[in-house]
Amino acid sequence: VQLVESGGGLVRPGGSLRLSCAASGIIFSINHMAWYRQVPGKERELVATITSGGSTNYANSVKGRFTISRDNAKNTVYLQMNSLKPEDTAIYYCKSNFPEVWGQGTLVTVSS
Repeated sequence: VQLVESGGGLVRPGGSLRLSCAASGIIFSINHMAWYRQVPGKERELVATITSGGSTNYANSVKGRFTISRDNAKNTVYLQMNSLKPEDTAIYYCKSNFPEVWGQGTLVTVSS
């Protein structure tokens, strides 16, 4: 069972990134999936969720800028991040709920 994130990097304020999380060893289509982020020294924060049926929910801090989506054929969940701000800088993790598995994280740095 494994979740592998990719797509992080350095981007300027106002820029965009798309994160991917590829799942293996789980029945992806029945899983609710989530993206979290964590700044070192702070608690992990829920960013966005998507249910097995495709319903989405977002933290107020990213609403209107981030979009979570999924491709069940590819066992992959995405996080499209637009209008990035320096305060979006964090390690981003994806999580499944059945079973509960975390990825290793991918670093997003927003800086000029």
